[in-house]
Amino acid sequence: MGGAFLAAAVLARLGGRIGLPTIPLFILAGILLGPHTPGVVLVSDPHDLEMLSALGLVLLLFYLGLEFHMDDLKSGGRKMALAGGTYLALNVGAGLGFGFALGWGTSEALVLAGVLGISSSAIVTKVLVDTGRLGNPETKPILGIIVVEDIFLALYLAALQPILSGADSLAAAVMDGGKAFGFLLLLALAARFGTRLVSRLFDTRDDELLVISFLGAAVFVAGVSEWFGVADAIGAFMVGLMLGSTASGDRIRTLVHPLRDAFGAIFFFAFGLSIDPGDLPVVVWPVLAAVAVTLLMNVLAGLGAARVYGFGAGPAANISTTLLARGEFALILATMAAGAGLDERLSPFIAGYVLLLAVLGPLAAGRSEWLARILPGGRGPALADGPGPGREERAKADSVP
Repeated sequence: MGGAFLAAAVLARLGGRIGLPTIPLFILAGILLGPHTPGVVLVSDPHDLEMLSALGLVLLLFYLGLEFHMDDLKSGGRKMALAGGTYLALNVGAGLGFGFALGWGTSEALVLAGVLGISSSAIVTKVLVDTGRLGNPETKPILGIIVVEDIFLALYLAALQPILSGADSLAAAVMDGGKAFGFLLLLALAARFGTRLVSRLFDTRDDELLVISFLGAAVFVAGVSEWFGVADAIGAFMVGLMLGSTASGDRIRTLVHPLRDAFGAIFFFAFGLSIDPGDLPVVVWPVLAAVAVTLLMNVLAGLGAARVYGFGAGPAANISTTLLARGEFALILATMAAGAGLDERLSPFIAGYVLLLAVLGPLAAGRSEWLARILPGGRGPALADGPGPGREERAKADSVP
């Protein structure tokens, strides 16, 4: 475990010097030090890190729940729903069609719909910070789309769970789905109406007690969720949703951050351990085709969102490129697919797809002015940040001695 942390840290530091995100580097560390590559084998059996990996997944979704607020939907209104719905319709629909075109099976196509359809919240947030675009007007629809994706993800995984579990009949599948949606609805109602009670239960000034309390709640509800047929990570997401609106929400966000980063790294590292690089050449053409489809759908979705908000070519390019990366959600689906015994080509396909887009996404976002030039209404790099405070604020910052 210590070697895994150190290997991930070394690669991440090296990649950070050339502007690469950490997620693909953590996966690469697992690939290089796993049983499928020559040289040092740090972990011979990926199952040795299975519990730590599961904890990393739970903490990743728990943190996303903390960042999400019901008020975000109310303030965004129709524009947020329309932009997010358009993005999902284009990307999830294209992913489903792509999955059927590959001919790997119906369950596999349903998994690929989510893989190709949902952006990486972690990478999107990092891109916005690194490019200095948090003050740009198009950042609000970008975050709105992420919020809509998070809601869709919860419903999508709840619906996908009984399919992957191999229900014996339609009635059994409906029963499993009903049980999952019922429990999910119960968690949603608790998040909506139980904030005061939850706030009292977690009201303590002692950081040690607060950490033990929220960690215990997240892991416990995650386990109960899995028993009801809802993905454990979604149970953790709902706990985060509840705690994020309490009086202790800000402290919890601060305290969970290092835990999320540490065990999240183990999750990505453990995923890399399970990948055999020798399998990647088998899926290289499907991976390249999927990346091309995602690029096209993101450009169309960016143009659609820009039109909804009345933006020009620059913000449209920023939206398209910022939301391009795929990451943790795709890996969640890969883990579920492997556990369900689906086509063995899915794991190397998802790994290659995530690695490629996790690198291309931030690089494309940093050069979004190239895309802005060729979009309708584009006149050059000056439009890359679009109207609003983004470029002006940075220009003022640059002029300060």
